[in-house]
Amino acid sequence: MEDDSEPEQSSWAYLPDVCLRHVFHWLDDRDRSRAALVCKKWSCAMHSGSLWRCRTITFYGQPSRARTLEFQSALWYTKKFGKYLKHLEIKLSNPYNTPFIKKFQVIMRGLLSHLGKCNSHLVSLSIKYLELDCLIWKNVVRAQFIKNLAAFLKRMSNQLDYLNLKGARITLEEGCELLNSLSSLTNRSFISEINLEDFFSLHLSVYSSALFHQTMSKFRRLTILTFNYNCISDELLDILREHSSHSLCTLNIKCHIHDPHGQVVSGMSWANLAKRAPKLNVNFFFERVMKHDHLARILLEEIPVRSISLRSCYFSDPDWTMRPTLTNLLPAYWHGLQKLTLELNNDHELLDNELLQLILSCKRLLFLKVWAFLSVSFMERLLQNRAERKCILTTIKVRIYTAQDDSTEEERLLADIYRKFKYLIDSELNYFVITYPMV
Repeated sequence: MEDDSEPEQSSWAYLPDVCLRHVFHWLDDRDRSRAALVCKKWSCAMHSGSLWRCRTITFYGQPSRARTLEFQSALWYTKKFGKYLKHLEIKLSNPYNTPFIKKFQVIMRGLLSHLGKCNSHLVSLSIKYLELDCLIWKNVVRAQFIKNLAAFLKRMSNQLDYLNLKGARITLEEGCELLNSLSSLTNRSFISEINLEDFFSLHLSVYSSALFHQTMSKFRRLTILTFNYNCISDELLDILREHSSHSLCTLNIKCHIHDPHGQVVSGMSWANLAKRAPKLNVNFFFERVMKHDHLARILLEEIPVRSISLRSCYFSDPDWTMRPTLTNLLPAYWHGLQKLTLELNNDHELLDNELLQLILSCKRLLFLKVWAFLSVSFMERLLQNRAERKCILTTIKVRIYTAQDDSTEEERLLADIYRKFKYLIDSELNYFVITYPMV
């Protein structure tokens, strides 16, 4: 006798659509395409817009068959589902010669042209570390790429909310051309977050450029702005005060030894901006800018500083000392400083007392990261003060440099300190402390 009953279906057949889309979310492109062949329901899940809202495309500079296939697959899927994109990140990994850059430029031209025509949802675009000042970018290829990117930004200017062009390294005129594309339709831009760190080539005194000031005056609701100190001037601060003070929350400012930073900026300009933008917090990142007179010209007491990072990058220079910065400059921010990072090769001066006093004076300091020559006893004193509620640190990350190959004794002392304050560390702190030989 024949059995006319329906074959028993797998429980997967009854999986709700929302759960099925969640499963597809964790699959890569190849597995998604294979899964879509199972049945009509799974094919529909494959074409769900929610799966394609975020996309990262990596262009690998070092050739290999596997990477080429992955790249072609990623590019094909981005074109196929590009209309759903809301967040797009382009990565250029280790470009190694001019033919590769030419290929990248051609593919990007097609990709940007396609998205410009089909997409009406893109709100976030990130293309970092283009390094357009490298020799592998020939003038014609570079000019064509910038032209294509500018045209794309113009098309997307009414919907983009976030743009990250960190590490583009372009000329002042090219940079302003790209930024002006965001406001070319209405002569003003309402993008809220821009990352322009290392956007301009090294050694450019952007702060003195009228073209740059004119370009920045078109941004009307900036919330977060990341850039280099060689862009800062009284004129720029006045522009931010006039056009974005109602929205401005964060300025991230990088100051590098190779960028011009000798301009004079008025404390009054900072004070006026801070007064009109009460939510403003400023984060400073210094790389090898360590001399007190250089820092004093930049770190004005009128700035509402929330975070400071000072990195000497293992360089040791007998011409600079850290003590005046710890005792004279940084205490001015006792009321607002929340995060402090010091990566110093201070082998010629001990800073235990000055650093501890600074920490205790900063009443809102939550995060401390220090890589420096310190005595192990500094950690015991710091933890004792934290146990007595004389500071409110929640994160302590310390790398204690030592000039000795054998740091066994220091490690033993640190272990003893950990045991002494284990109750505090385990319950209240994000704590990481090690010794590090610097021989």
